[in-house]
Amino acid sequence: MSSALALVQVHDIDLLVREVECRIAISRLKRLGFPVGDVVVLDAPRLRLLSQLDPRWLSHYERARRRYGMALAAVRSRVCQGCHVTLPRSAAPPEDEPLTLCASCGRILYWG
Repeated sequence: MSSALALVQVHDIDLLVREVECRIAISRLKRLGFPVGDVVVLDAPRLRLLSQLDPRWLSHYERARRRYGMALAAVRSRVCQGCHVTLPRSAAPPEDEPLTLCASCGRILYWG
């Protein structure tokens, strides 16, 4: 599994945990008939994915997550969806690694 895919999956798990820990979201999910369980079941897959990450990307991920709540930002039409800054063409990553850092906000950019 590529580090980009593992990082995106860790990000998805973190978003799920944040949603399930929100009281408003829990009540909304229960009203809709969804079972809401304990988030502990997400710890093992998250740790497994973290172990697959390059330490450099893990460090960037944790720093951006603490600062913004969401560490990854998609890029659409060369615009960082985290801070909405237009990125230069030279900011595009090489073909083999779809991850770079936003020079403006420091989020990890996913060009996928």
